[in-house]
Amino acid sequence: MKVSALRMHVQENEMTTRTLGLPSLRWIAMAAVAGVVAGAAAVYVKEAGIGNGGGETASAECKLAKDRIAGITPLMKGQVAAMVAANEPRKLTAVSFNGPDGRPLTLDHFAGKTVLLNLWATWCVPCREEMPALNALEKEMGSDKFQVVPVNIDSGDDEKPKTFLTEIGVDALQLYRDNTISVFNSLKKEGLAMGLPVTLLIDDKGCLISAMNGPAAWDSEDAKALIKGAIGS
Repeated sequence: MKVSALRMHVQENEMTTRTLGLPSLRWIAMAAVAGVVAGAAAVYVKEAGIGNGGGETASAECKLAKDRIAGITPLMKGQVAAMVAANEPRKLTAVSFNGPDGRPLTLDHFAGKTVLLNLWATWCVPCREEMPALNALEKEMGSDKFQVVPVNIDSGDDEKPKTFLTEIGVDALQLYRDNTISVFNSLKKEGLAMGLPVTLLIDDKGCLISAMNGPAAWDSEDAKALIKGAIGS
């Protein structure tokens, strides 16, 4: 899709997006256009909601997350107003990426922690701009109960994202990686990823409770209140 056509597609879907109560695509478009320019054609904007996606079903364990979702829904406001509650909490068993040591991980690795999973790339300008805020959130709230897990999807080796994080002073976040973009494509099939950045809030049982497409001020009081509500503190 050409950049001009992509912008037109976003504008045409703005009214539909508002009607469905989904997050605005304006910020998402910025990241998607950057992806097209950079040659990352697999990352693009599409109209989607946070529903049952590619067929992952809610386990009995995840049904308990409905109460948590009800509790945090009023907290999706202000700087995190683009967060959308999951229609049906579920485990995302197809999501995998490499850990800081290069070994493959799934979300089961973080069982017992509430996780803010963020997909980003160095070529995505909004992603780059929100990394310091994610770093600040991890510094203040990271614990045995909560962790920010940023997954970089740049192609190639680890050198470019490592250098970028060092240059901007990110010192609290570990580097998780998927240079195949398969993690993005898995979330796209689930109806969760429209572009970059995309952020998922996952409870301590590994169940998806909410998601956002586009950047946010993750070091804001609104964001901290949302995370505290998700942790249950």
